Amino acid sequence: MEQEIKSVFDLQQKHKFSLRKTDAKARIGKLKLLKQALVNAEEAIFNALEKDLRKNRFETAVTELFFTYAEIDHAIKQIKAWMRPKSAGRTMSNLFAGNKIYYEPKGVCLIIAPWNYPLQLIMSPLVSAIAAGNCAILKPSELSEATAGVISKLIAATFEPREIACFEGDADVSTALLKLPFDHIFFTGSTAIGKVVMEAAAKNLTSVTLELGGKSPAIVDGTADIKKAAEKIAWGKLVNAGQTCIAPDYVVIDENRLTDFVEHYKNAVQNLFFEDGRINKKDYAKIINGKQFSRLNNLKEQAIADGARLAFGGEIDEKSQTMLPTLLTSVNEKSTIMQEEIFGPVLPVITFKNLQEAIDLVNGKNKPLALYIFSHKKQNQDKIIKETSAGGTCVNDVLVHISNPNLPFGGVNSSGMGSCHGIFGFKTFSHERAVVFQSKFGVTKMVYPPYGKKMGLLKWLKKLM
Repeated sequence: MEQEIKSVFDLQQKHKFSLRKTDAKARIGKLKLLKQALVNAEEAIFNALEKDLRKNRFETAVTELFFTYAEIDHAIKQIKAWMRPKSAGRTMSNLFAGNKIYYEPKGVCLIIAPWNYPLQLIMSPLVSAIAAGNCAILKPSELSEATAGVISKLIAATFEPREIACFEGDADVSTALLKLPFDHIFFTGSTAIGKVVMEAAAKNLTSVTLELGGKSPAIVDGTADIKKAAEKIAWGKLVNAGQTCIAPDYVVIDENRLTDFVEHYKNAVQNLFFEDGRINKKDYAKIINGKQFSRLNNLKEQAIADGARLAFGGEIDEKSQTMLPTLLTSVNEKSTIMQEEIFGPVLPVITFKNLQEAIDLVNGKNKPLALYIFSHKKQNQDKIIKETSAGGTCVNDVLVHISNPNLPFGGVNSSGMGSCHGIFGFKTFSHERAVVFQSKFGVTKMVYPPYGKKMGLLKWLKKLM
């Protein structure tokens, strides 16, 4: 496998010089090929995601396929404008020159995807890589094995290996790939593995985009519509059984609204995911594997042992790897569940007396990938946004910021670096190259030596600054 990987990498290194010369029409043609390949493979994709995560066809369509189709369609419409060199302003040093920014492909790119949205999170960066004119090697997660198999076959049937290739396998495959001097690495996954990727990239001075995660809070103040807030948080937390990098990880709520929130959250969960008093497994995903299932159950049990109160749910079905929606109150802030990303259907709730307490709690943790604000007081909304830092934020909603390709999506510090989607993804996979077209009236010769008779020029230049 390692030799095969090296062989394909070498092919792409040679071919990247041809790809950089492609025009918008050629890149649009490749994006259309990719979309048609996905359309043709829809049934296989539905079946694979049902097998890997017990995803409902509707959920797969909305969060995986349609999301990717929208990304492709947006790129097709905008790619000509994205590729067009952009004019830049002049300064005294190039007063008569033409200044432009050219977007050139980075070259051969590695895209490593996670298991929780195994199609969307490999196809979205691939769309940007193609739009920017790159070669790419894909590494889907081995934990979502069925989906990885579909992706691998789809790529092999649609593209030549010298342009786009896919390698399945475990961590050994990732390790072999990370040894190679890629021109860019796009990684989506945990913060811990993100550090490994960044360390490997540093050895080759390879640029990286890291889409990570973290503890994304939902702050609910005293002015919020609690019923709507509870329903939105329940959906955002429990889609894909909580295995979403931007899912609300914990709630920080005004202490006077806790009782109402608990009641409305219970009702929302039952309306969304229960049928005849039982969890509806047709609409509710399973935990990816036994290891993650045990981790989540241990987090929940340890939180309860540390003093948390089980307000709702808590039941598990180990055989089907199903953990029911679980709500915890009176959570100890020092408990493990408040220290690491949960990535599952357990929601801790912590109360605050005043808004500054909530802000201080959030700022006491690493910067999250997302932060959600539920408030109908503009002053409170502005205060939270101004005094916190997060990859992205929704006010009175959750998750939806990821669906707009006109907005950058990405983390900050421990939750990631770099952005994706739309123009931001195109720029991620491009080098912004500064180009100056000097005219025959260029004035740079004024600063050439000898300097003896030019000291007066310094006074003149200083006045112009």
